[in-house]
Amino acid sequence: MSDNSFAAVAEPEVVTEIEPRERRRQKPKRQPRYHVILWNDDDHTYGYVIRMMQELFGHPKEKGFQIAEQVDKQGRAVCLTTTKEHAELKQEQIQAYGADPGIPKCQGSMYATIEPESGSPE
Repeated sequence: MSDNSFAAVAEPEVVTEIEPRERRRQKPKRQPRYHVILWNDDDHTYGYVIRMMQELFGHPKEKGFQIAEQVDKQGRAVCLTTTKEHAELKQEQIQAYGADPGIPKCQGSMYATIEPESGSPE
């Protein structure tokens, strides 16, 4: 009895297009970075700023105090440096945080802006 069965052999895949070296070595472009800036006013306490930094940014109490002190003494402080979309979200959260219950005349949230990080491509 003879064996007439044949085994199928897969052909190796041939790659015909080789990617240029320059394209392989290019690193992905990093998104531009933006600072979230908190501005000083006379209607919010250190405690308010510390609590807001903990709740919105996850900063420890010490970092919140440093930001509160910088805002008080220098008029502004960087809360976070991140992508533009994330910075815009954090700016909106600051401005929607509400009044400081520790100051009866306080009418609302603190003011925040975003600005490009110096040296960051726009």
